[in-house]
Amino acid sequence: MKQRIYLDTSVIGGAFDEEFKQITNQLFEMAFQKKITLVISDVTEKELSNAPLEVVSFFAALNKDDIEFVFNNVECINLANLYIKEGVVGQTSFDDCQHIAIATVHKVDVLASWNFKHIVNIIRIRGYNSVNLKLGYQVLEIRPPNQIIDYEN
Repeated sequence: MKQRIYLDTSVIGGAFDEEFKQITNQLFEMAFQKKITLVISDVTEKELSNAPLEVVSFFAALNKDDIEFVFNNVECINLANLYIKEGVVGQTSFDDCQHIAIATVHKVDVLASWNFKHIVNIIRIRGYNSVNLKLGYQVLEIRPPNQIIDYEN
């Protein structure tokens, strides 16, 4: 079964960042080869509207058949607010919390992010998952793309 990998905005932007572009492009290549399913939300799309033109163009050029789109809803928003209420992150990180909540509610296999401050951070990951478990949700795997790509090829 193919892994469903939720991408936050940092991964899409990572295709143009010198530090991250090689790994990011390998992740997209895995999707094009049908090894994984990319999952993107309406929150990601909204955030991309403020991205540099090259990032917007890259996203627009992706084959939408290779992407599963999921949507934010009341359950996700409530969960995101609980992450903040429980002190996992501050109110200014609400969009990041929405990504975590959407990935949790839609039961993706892994959330990929290059955001090491608010998302891919062991203290934050434990906090998000503590809230998830307390509410009966699954543990969400949160990893940077370099821990997801296929090193076999």
